[in-house]
Amino acid sequence: MIDAKEMRRQASRVLHELGLDIDPASLLGSHSVAVQQLVAIARAISADLRVLVLDEPTSSLDVDEVAELFRVIRELKQRGVAILFVSHFLDQVYEICDRVTVLRDGKLVGEYLTRELLRIDLVHKMLGHKEAELKERNRPAASDIEDAEPLLSARGVTHAPRIRDANIDIYEGRVLGVAGLLGSGRTELARAVTGVDHLHTGVIVVSGAQQDFTSPRKALNKGIAYSSENRRTEGIVAELSVLENIVLAVQADRGIWHRMPPARQRELAQSWVEALGIRPADLDRPAGTLSGGNQQKVLLARLLALAPRLLVLDEPTRGIDIGAKVEIQNLVSELADNGLSVIFISAELEEVLRVSDRVAVLRDGRIVDTLDAADTTVDAVLALVARPSSDEEDEALT
Repeated sequence: MIDAKEMRRQASRVLHELGLDIDPASLLGSHSVAVQQLVAIARAISADLRVLVLDEPTSSLDVDEVAELFRVIRELKQRGVAILFVSHFLDQVYEICDRVTVLRDGKLVGEYLTRELLRIDLVHKMLGHKEAELKERNRPAASDIEDAEPLLSARGVTHAPRIRDANIDIYEGRVLGVAGLLGSGRTELARAVTGVDHLHTGVIVVSGAQQDFTSPRKALNKGIAYSSENRRTEGIVAELSVLENIVLAVQADRGIWHRMPPARQRELAQSWVEALGIRPADLDRPAGTLSGGNQQKVLLARLLALAPRLLVLDEPTRGIDIGAKVEIQNLVSELADNGLSVIFISAELEEVLRVSDRVAVLRDGRIVDTLDAADTTVDAVLALVARPSSDEEDEALT
């Protein structure tokens, strides 16, 4: 008794409202994370709504998609729909929200009119103190690397269709930021240099020796560890305890016949819980019950326990509150100051510039420039990101 034709008609109408030009009958898993998120929002607004709760709805969306979502939200407001918008993007909170409610440690701090609350005061209320405690990077001088050999050097890296002829150099104790719009190839670049995706063309050299990373294990054997942008499906094992998640990679490296003694497992896990400030400090708690920021710390603990030389972090602060974001950024800076090399990928340009020594700017799968972060502004990066490709420029001229 299901009218499939009418279902597709209604689905097409709602998708069109969100600016999505996709086949309603196509498999959702065949689309990008951003499209999947917009489809979930479309499902919510297809009902006869009185209240719509959006929990981090923009975490996987680019600027244009966020603008389209906000257009729909404003239309729903005009229809009388009440909307609860949960986000760690403060700019978006101020753009779309009339009032803001602040929670800290599960307790109500207060409710304020957005137009009457300064952003710095909002941050203070969220963190519970007057200092954001964000440490400045102790960046070495650019001249210090002129004669240094890169820890990892990638030349002509191509993984069609998203990465084309990419060149990057990573130096010991340095943070290379990667900036670009959604779909620019940020994640694909990270996966290519860590053996998750096979290179179609290109060369990767580690400490002067050419490598053939046909799997993440081969990259790990050379001290290169990768943390995925999707910690829920490719990182945390939600049903396992904090302890089991932390020791997972070390135990895998030891092999099935060399099981780590339980006492040593607890000692190792406890040391990282204390070092990274994982809360609550309960080793037996299922990792899936932790906040997003603490789940990210568990993933970092798992990788750091392997003593890597290069840590590739893809969106490590996505979807976490501002306090946890500050802690992760500070941790990255401390790791670099202690000699660890880091590739730091984020959609938030301010964050990339704050944490990094140099920034590789991606557009349409190509690295268009590598900038000194200390001498670069967000506007300068945006100008590079938004500049048309050579093909587009030629078409515009004709």
